Amino acid sequence: MDLQKFVDTFYSMTCIVSVEKRKDGKLGRILYEYANKPFIEATEQAIRDGYAITKEPFKPGTSYERYMKKELNFEHFCYQCAVKKEPIHAYIRPEHFDFCINLIMLPLNIDDPNKAYCTYSQSISPEVDYDAMAKLSVETSTTVLKTCIKLRGATNLQKTMDEVLYDIREICGANYCCLLLTNFNERTCSVFSDSVKEGSNQHSIRDIVTNDFIDYAKTWVDILAGSNCLMLQNEDDFETIKKLDPNWHASLMQNNIDSLVLLPLEFNNRIAGFIWVTNFDTSKLLQIKETLEISSFFIASEVSNYLLLNKLEKLSNLDLLTGAKNRNSMNNRVSQFLKGDVSYKSLAVVFADLNGLKPVNDIKGHDAGDDLLKSAADILKDTFTEGEVYRAGGDEFLIIITDTPKEGIEAKVKKIHDKSQDINNVSFSLGFYYNGNGGDIRTAMHEADVRMYEDKKQFYAKHPELKKR
Repeated sequence: MDLQKFVDTFYSMTCIVSVEKRKDGKLGRILYEYANKPFIEATEQAIRDGYAITKEPFKPGTSYERYMKKELNFEHFCYQCAVKKEPIHAYIRPEHFDFCINLIMLPLNIDDPNKAYCTYSQSISPEVDYDAMAKLSVETSTTVLKTCIKLRGATNLQKTMDEVLYDIREICGANYCCLLLTNFNERTCSVFSDSVKEGSNQHSIRDIVTNDFIDYAKTWVDILAGSNCLMLQNEDDFETIKKLDPNWHASLMQNNIDSLVLLPLEFNNRIAGFIWVTNFDTSKLLQIKETLEISSFFIASEVSNYLLLNKLEKLSNLDLLTGAKNRNSMNNRVSQFLKGDVSYKSLAVVFADLNGLKPVNDIKGHDAGDDLLKSAADILKDTFTEGEVYRAGGDEFLIIITDTPKEGIEAKVKKIHDKSQDINNVSFSLGFYYNGNGGDIRTAMHEADVRMYEDKKQFYAKHPELKKR
């Protein structure tokens, strides 16, 4: 067969790809053997646009890596199609390019003891083709639809996500599935949900993930290099990872990982986290890739909305200057006490009013005053770790503590009070009230407030020069 004449019959960009046959079953070299005019023109355009690795014109019989970076997903496609004789259709949104690729690969029946062959046709569009993305198998469509219905109807996203990850793990025939939340700006990292196959050699990583794990996640961004999916299924794939990131490779080996799918959860051009599956059924590689890529769109959307709502709720209850809870949060908390929504055996209330703020504002300026308020809030939050610290307003703070022995709280109040006598320190006037039988929150707040104002009178009697009015 004249393969050049054959490939020239294709209207769309097409080339003939060969995959080296190896006796050890490993993936051999992948070459672009022949290409039609549209494909060659596309490679030349890629050179002009700066996407290509080489600046030399297309040359038949050369490695695909001459024209693009090493891409494990593309290698898997070539192997599945050329060697295993499975037709391939995929829609790819490479983040490092400003276009989308709709590709079709078909196996060729060519008698060659050294190579297996397939066609590789692609069309490129500058915008996402949602019609192309929606052309899924019945099995994948059913799975994705089921995921969407569960997520949209969720009243408890945490619980629902546990169910979704269980479903994904089962579909993949995997031992473990995990959804990791990341915030690279704040350097935070946590497991939102995961699912472990009972009796497998895998285990949950919830207990070992700390914020330091974010450094691992950063390396994944580099390894993905803009791709929306990384699939490792054989020794060659893991050797590639070993070259890119020896530490991550060592971690994978230590945790008995022999196959892995990793996807970034992206929403509004920001990575909110990652979802990965380990030790999956590699015979279902393409179905797994298709299912996870589409499902991740909806998972990323729901998770991002969840994080946004949590952030808005946090901001609505947080004093942005000091980081203490704000007056709105304090009023809501007091209402919970009054409605009987809070169960407690003992109740302690501390009122702490910052001394000397007005002279600082008048002499040093309001920036210095803001710094003093921040320092005051930090002292109270670091001291009363068992309680809830609120900025009640201006320079006044309220601390509510339940079910804690009086002696411990009293000792902390005394320590702050003693330090406050030195006007070179951050100084507070304090009022402390404790009821070992619980009692009414309004009574506790009133008594603590009265005692705080008495303490303030004594302080300004000693330091009239710091009086606020």
